[in-house]
Amino acid sequence: MDKNQTIIKMTGIDFAYSENSPILKNLDFEFFKGDKVGIIAPNGSGKTTLFHLMMGLLTPSSGSIEIFGKPMKTEPDFAEIRHRIGLLFQDADDQLFCPTVLEDVSFGPLNMGKSRKEAIEISRRTLDFLGLSEFENRITFKLSGGEKKLVSLATVLSMEPEVLLLDEPLTGLDTKTRSTITMALKEMDVSYIIISHNIEFLKTTTRKTVTLRGGRLIADDQVHVHIHDHAHVHGDVPHKH
Repeated sequence: MDKNQTIIKMTGIDFAYSENSPILKNLDFEFFKGDKVGIIAPNGSGKTTLFHLMMGLLTPSSGSIEIFGKPMKTEPDFAEIRHRIGLLFQDADDQLFCPTVLEDVSFGPLNMGKSRKEAIEISRRTLDFLGLSEFENRITFKLSGGEKKLVSLATVLSMEPEVLLLDEPLTGLDTKTRSTITMALKEMDVSYIIISHNIEFLKTTTRKTVTLRGGRLIADDQVHVHIHDHAHVHGDVPHKH
């Protein structure tokens, strides 16, 4: 794939959970191979909704989505590309469902047609990369919150995706686990979009930041980010902190 090729293109996207409360309005977004983008915006602004639209988990009321140059119109269209885009859910319990760590991490490769031997090799390599080499026989529901988050990331990485969508990957984690995830992202040659309220994390791991305002994405050259974890457009309207 050409480095300048568009991976995700969203045009004129409208979405609402109810008729009286639109979340996204005429949203445009283009994401290229090699991009490392951060999204920072208040809770309820539509960040997670945006990811779910990209994965075909939700359907826009209007607008179009193209991924890897192909229009995404039906569930089979999205099913074809999901192994190429890894989504890390905000809640690790939404991601993990197998009894042991190795079973969970190898599920994706097996589902993609890898042999059991290949899937286990990939899974062990992924676990080792994240410092989890001793975890393969651990029971997933007995893991700590930070351990679950790392294993969830391993389930995504084991599918060897071309793109990562990471929804609040550091929320509720201790310093060591945050550092592990940060270093892993810096070492990987993969395109990704990160939703986070952690400004320092985004500064370290992304090349540009956007925010959601009024249902649309606003580029970083229009956004002023405060150190106390929120973003808003420059303006003359006074506001309290």
